[in-house]
Amino acid sequence: MGIEDRHTHAVPLGGAAPLGPLPPPGPNARSRLDQGATVVELRGTVDLNVVPEIRVHTDAASAYRGSRVVVDLRPVEFLDCAGLGVLCRTRRRVIEREGRLALVCVRPWHLRILRAAGLGPHFEILTTVEEALRSTTAFDGI
Repeated sequence: MGIEDRHTHAVPLGGAAPLGPLPPPGPNARSRLDQGATVVELRGTVDLNVVPEIRVHTDAASAYRGSRVVVDLRPVEFLDCAGLGVLCRTRRRVIEREGRLALVCVRPWHLRILRAAGLGPHFEILTTVEEALRSTTAFDGI
């Protein structure tokens, strides 16, 4: 299926150095390489207590120029403002590095939180990881 557990052979857009290894999976976040993008799956309760664990994954995914990042929120049961802060930080890092970011989000409560915080227009929100992977490659000419 094209999924790898490490970035061992990935080269970001622009021909920069190969990406380093992905962080090990934790209770609230795991990362994988899929079709040249890093998919960061968040799960469980995403609040201030787990931000450090999640940030390790999102920072690794957004560390390189041209990073293509998909954040999968479908397994998240609870999301608070600290979780929104991590998403905003990831968005900023991806934009600074001329990359692409897509969120996978289907829970009405999470969508309402994004809209209430005024963040809906700032994220590309899709319903499946497959859609998000296609979206992050759509403008790359790949």
